[in-house]
Amino acid sequence: MLSSLNPDQRRLFGQLIRFVISGAFVTALGVGVYAIVALVLRWHPQLGNFLAYVIAVGTGYFMHSKWSFKGHGSERTHGTKMRFVVVSVISYALNSFWVWLLFTHLQLGRAAPIPPMLFITPAVTFTLNRQWVFR
Repeated sequence: MLSSLNPDQRRLFGQLIRFVISGAFVTALGVGVYAIVALVLRWHPQLGNFLAYVIAVGTGYFMHSKWSFKGHGSERTHGTKMRFVVVSVISYALNSFWVWLLFTHLQLGRAAPIPPMLFITPAVTFTLNRQWVFR
């Protein structure tokens, strides 16, 4: 299958696989922090979301810049870091939206925001990281 792809498609596929692996780790770390704060400690889910964001930003930048998008785009600069922060804020805003919509507004329970945090937010961040941050 890979041999039928052109070099650009193989590069994209490799980045996607590396992003899925490192992103899964960062997402699991963030969801773990959220779950401990919101489900175990029973503190407000938005606090769990914020603490998960803080931990995931540093871990995510390191993993994505050094591994997921290694060799993609130009040299990492201050601008790269600033764009990564913007994408991280977008990610945080999306997850805050899931908490507000599913927990606060629809009252579906503390665990309800976890599925979109695991699937929708990472899809958005991969696209933004590949097309804008690590270009």
